[in-house]
Amino acid sequence: MQELIQRITTSLGIDEEIANKAVGMILGYIQNAGEDSAVANLIDQIPGAADMISQFGSAEPAESGDGGLMGMAMGALSSVTGGGDDGIMAVGQRLLSEGLDMGQVKNIASETIGYAKEQAGEDAVEAVTSKIPGLSAFL
Repeated sequence: MQELIQRITTSLGIDEEIANKAVGMILGYIQNAGEDSAVANLIDQIPGAADMISQFGSAEPAESGDGGLMGMAMGALSSVTGGGDDGIMAVGQRLLSEGLDMGQVKNIASETIGYAKEQAGEDAVEAVTSKIPGLSAFL
């Protein structure tokens, strides 16, 4: 997992703590939104994923008054994804509240899925991600 975090911090120039939180929240969302047996198989094949989820996997939305710019960004993303899943929107909002922009969120999600494919194989990842509404908007 440290290899993934290093990739993200190097390519995006973000703090390691933020990268850890982002990856944990993304994996936590996948764990909560995916099909149980396929997700368990995927998480088991990614070294450090279960620990990352237990430490950072919560995607409770940050306090945000009237929503402001972050609310507008998430509303725009919601319309792109068909208004879909509140869970993925909560993850996106939380990541934005950590100081990331939408481009960085998409890059972190793509890197995380790419790393999962390296560790578990493309079929294992597709078996999970293809069944999660709204996730493709972050990839």
